[in-house]
Amino acid sequence: MPRKCGIATFTTDLCEAVAAAAPETECFAVAMNDRTEGYAYPPRVRFEVEAARREQYDLAADCINVSQADTVCVQHEYGIFGGKAGANLLPMLRQLRMPIVSTLHTVLARPSPEEREVLNELSSISDRLVVMSPRAVQFLKEIYHVPEIRIRMIHHGIPDVPFIDPNYFKDEMDAEGRQVLLTFGLMSPNKGIEFMIQALPLVISQHPEVLYIVLGATHPHVKREQGERYRMQLEQRVRELGLEAHVRFVNRFVSLQELCEYLGAADIYITPYLNEAQITSGTLAYALGAGKAVVSTPYWYAQDMLAEERGRLVPFRDAAAFAEVLNDLLTNETARHAMRKRAYAFGRSMVWPSVAEQYLRVFEEVRTERNRRPRPVAIGRVPNARFGTLPELDSKHLLALTDAVGIFQHAKFTVPDPSHGYSTDDQARALVVAVRGSISQPNVKEWELLTSRYLSFLLFAFDSETRRFGNFMTYQRQWTKPVATDDVHARALWGLAHVVAYSPNEGHRDLAMQLLEQAVPPTMMFTSPRAWANTILAIQTYLQRYGGASTFRRERQDLATKLLDLYERHTTEDWPWPEHRLTYANARIPHALIEAGQWLPNSKMAEWGLRSLDWLDRSQTSESGHFMPIGTNGWYERGGTKARFDQQPIEAYTMVDACFAAYRMTRDERWLGSAQKAFDWFLGRNDLQVSLYDYNSGGCFDGLHPDRVNRNQGAESTVVWQLSLILMHDLREALNLKPDPENAPGQEARK
Repeated sequence: MPRKCGIATFTTDLCEAVAAAAPETECFAVAMNDRTEGYAYPPRVRFEVEAARREQYDLAADCINVSQADTVCVQHEYGIFGGKAGANLLPMLRQLRMPIVSTLHTVLARPSPEEREVLNELSSISDRLVVMSPRAVQFLKEIYHVPEIRIRMIHHGIPDVPFIDPNYFKDEMDAEGRQVLLTFGLMSPNKGIEFMIQALPLVISQHPEVLYIVLGATHPHVKREQGERYRMQLEQRVRELGLEAHVRFVNRFVSLQELCEYLGAADIYITPYLNEAQITSGTLAYALGAGKAVVSTPYWYAQDMLAEERGRLVPFRDAAAFAEVLNDLLTNETARHAMRKRAYAFGRSMVWPSVAEQYLRVFEEVRTERNRRPRPVAIGRVPNARFGTLPELDSKHLLALTDAVGIFQHAKFTVPDPSHGYSTDDQARALVVAVRGSISQPNVKEWELLTSRYLSFLLFAFDSETRRFGNFMTYQRQWTKPVATDDVHARALWGLAHVVAYSPNEGHRDLAMQLLEQAVPPTMMFTSPRAWANTILAIQTYLQRYGGASTFRRERQDLATKLLDLYERHTTEDWPWPEHRLTYANARIPHALIEAGQWLPNSKMAEWGLRSLDWLDRSQTSESGHFMPIGTNGWYERGGTKARFDQQPIEAYTMVDACFAAYRMTRDERWLGSAQKAFDWFLGRNDLQVSLYDYNSGGCFDGLHPDRVNRNQGAESTVVWQLSLILMHDLREALNLKPDPENAPGQEARK
C-alpha cells in the first residue's frame, strides 16, 4: 500500500503481522511499481522496482544482499513482475544469498509454456513454496512435480474481527431493516457481478427488503485500459431491471476499518466469479473470517474453503441458481446462522497473528536447513586457485586498516572502524605479514613502516613489571583489558619471533629479542593448550635463527611435554584430541606437536600430532571434498554435532600452516593436497562457492554464513589470508613450481 491491489494489501498485512509477532526483528519491503512515478510508500518500503526495467531488479538484489537480510519472502503473481510471465523476477532471485520463501497467489492447472517455465524456475530457486489451499498443494505436486517437503500451506491472512449481529452496522450504512448482500473487491469483468444483478428480481420477489452492495473501485489496470466501461454496463443493467432501490455501488478503495464495517453489516457474502482457475481469494477469506454466510461460484479456492457446509456453491453464469440458493438462506435464518458459526470457527486459524507465526516458523525452518545444507551463491565466484595462479601479496588493505597506533580490529566493509579500537592479537599477526612482506617484496617500502608500527604497539602493550602484554586498547588509547589472555600473550611472542628470525632490519630484531627475553618466562604459567602451542611455534621460529638458545629449547620441551601429556590423558580412538571440543584455530595444537616432535626429536609427539591433524582434516572436509571448517556458532562438542557456520578465515590459515609442517616432516604429498584444499576455501572452493578474498581491496571478508559472506574486512581475516598466501608462495618456490601459461587467472586449472 498505497498501491491498490490485492497483493499490495496482502503484502502490507503480512509484513506488519510478522513485525508485530517478532518485534525483535526488522522487516522491510521491496515494492514493485506499475508506473514510472511510483507511489507514496511508508518507511517500511526501502526500495522500489519499476516492473518493466530489467536493470532495476539487479539493483534490488544488491540492496537486499547488502542489507544482510536473513530471509526473503516473495509474493508471486504473474502480473506483478515484468518480462514474459513475470520472468524479470528470476535473475534477481538467483542473485540473493539468503533463503527464499515464495508465496504463490496463483497456481495454474493449464499454464502456458512461459508460465510453466517461470513457476518451475521459481520453485527451484525457492527454499519453500507457500500456498493457501489444499488444491494448490495438489497442483504443485501433480502438475509441477514439486516435492511435498518443500511445500507449506498457510491460509490467506484475515483481520481478527468479532462475531456480531449484522444489524449492528446497518444503520451506519443506511441499510436499517434491509437484508444486505455484499460483494467487495477491485472490480473487473471476470467478477461476474452481472449474473448476480440478473438474479436479483427473483430474490426481490420473495424478499423485497434485499439490498445488494457492490463495494470497491475498478481495478487500476482495467481502468487504465478500459476506463469505467464495465461499471457503467452494470449500472445500465440495474436501471433496465428497475433495481435502483436494491443495488448500491460504492466506487471506492475502502480502508480496512470501513471494510470490516461493511462485512459486519452483510447477511450474505457473494462471489459470482466466472472462472474456476482462481486458487486464492482474499475477499472470500475475509468473509469467512467475519463469520458470513457465503454463496459462491465453484472456483477452486471456493470449493476448498466452503467445504463442510461453510457456504453454498452454485454453477458458473447461472442467475437462477443464485436466486434459488439466496432465497433459501434468506428464508431459513437458523441454517444461515449455523453456516455463519462454522465459517467463523474455521477462520480462527486464518487471523493474521496466527498466519504470521506460521510464516515465522517457515522462515526459521529454511534458515536452519541452510545451516545444514548451504547453497552456492550466484555471485563472486572465482576459479579454484592452483600453485601457478596465486594472487600477489597486496598491502593496500593492510595500509588502509593501519594508523599511527596500529592496525584496527574491525572494519565496516572496507572502511576501518575506530569504535572497536586495537587488539594485541591483531598487531602480532600483522607483524608477521609485514616482516615476511619486507623479504618477499623488498622494493615495497611500506612493509618496513608497518613493521615499525606493529612493533611499537607491542612495545607499548608490554608491562615490564608484570611481564605481560596488554590486550585491548580503545581509539582514545585507553586499555580496556590491561592484561592479555594466555593465548594473546603467546601470539605476541610468535609475532616477535618472526621479527627475530626474518627481519633484515637490525633495530627491529634487537627490540624483538629484548621483548622476547622478558616475555617468555611467564609462559610456564599458561593453562591453555593453544597458548602452549603458540609458544612452541614462536620458539620454533626463534630457533631457526638462534638454534643454540638453551632457555628457549628447554621451554619448548617443557611445553610440548605438557601438551603430549594432555593428549595421552584425554584422547580416545574416535576422538584423538586433547580437549572435549574443537573451537578456535584448532590446527595450531597438532602443528605444535609436529614441530616439537620433529626437532626435539620425539617420535611419539610427532605421531600424535600427525594423527590428530589427520582426524581434524577429515572432520573439516565436506561431503563434496572441499574444506569446511568448524563453525563458531556452536563449535564441535565431543559426542555432539559439528557447527557448520559461521566459518572463520583463521581456521583455513592454521590448517594450511599445519599441513605444510606435516609435509615438511613426512614428505607425504597428501598434506600438500590438504593444505591446498584449505587455501582454496579463501578463493571460492567452499560451501557457497564464493570468494572471500577481495581482489579489489586486497582484503579478506570476515567469514562465511549459511547464505552469504560477512562483507566486513577486519584485521584478523585480512592478515590470516595474507599469511596463507605467503605460505603458498613459499611452497611454490620450494617446489620450484612455475606459472602455467595455459592456466592463467580466470581459467580452470589443469590437474
